Amino acid sequence: MSARLAGKVAVVTGASKGIGASIAKYFAAEGASVIVNYASSKEGADRVVKEITGKGGNAVAVQADVSKEKDIERLFAETKKAFGRLDILVNNAGVYEFSPLEGVTEGHFHKLFDLNVLGLVLTSKEAAETEGVISAGFNEGDFRKQLESLTPLGRIGQVEDIAPAAVFFASKDSSWITGETLVIAGGLR
Repeated sequence: MSARLAGKVAVVTGASKGIGASIAKYFAAEGASVIVNYASSKEGADRVVKEITGKGGNAVAVQADVSKEKDIERLFAETKKAFGRLDILVNNAGVYEFSPLEGVTEGHFHKLFDLNVLGLVLTSKEAAETEGVISAGFNEGDFRKQLESLTPLGRIGQVEDIAPAAVFFASKDSSWITGETLVIAGGLR
């Protein structure tokens, strides 16, 4: 395998577990130096960094809540301090919770909006899923069986299904692609 991201520096938000961890590992395997961002799971982020560095890659864990502008500024300052610059930003951090309408509170709304929308906008401005499924209870039971029966490939997605596409979009292989949405869903539409 060629090192398609050799010499690049990447920040992967929400990279202590799930899809973000997988993307960070794939990026490092392709030669990128990776900032493994986490909000609260230092143990998970350290584990990802240890796995990357154990295979000869470069990675540093940086705590930052990407729904807070000051944390984002510190995240990019730490990136510059560690690796001198930023080439790639993967806005992976996100949260989703399902609740009936009557269960939605102002705090619930702001938690989701601040991370999923405002966080993405702020990190993108500054630069210029997984455990979520498990915690929501979708990895087992009738919901999973229903999804698998509807999916042409006959299974639910795994974190390893997403990371190679992220590497592709971060590499020169995608240099003539812009403004596209890639649906990675086993054929499910």
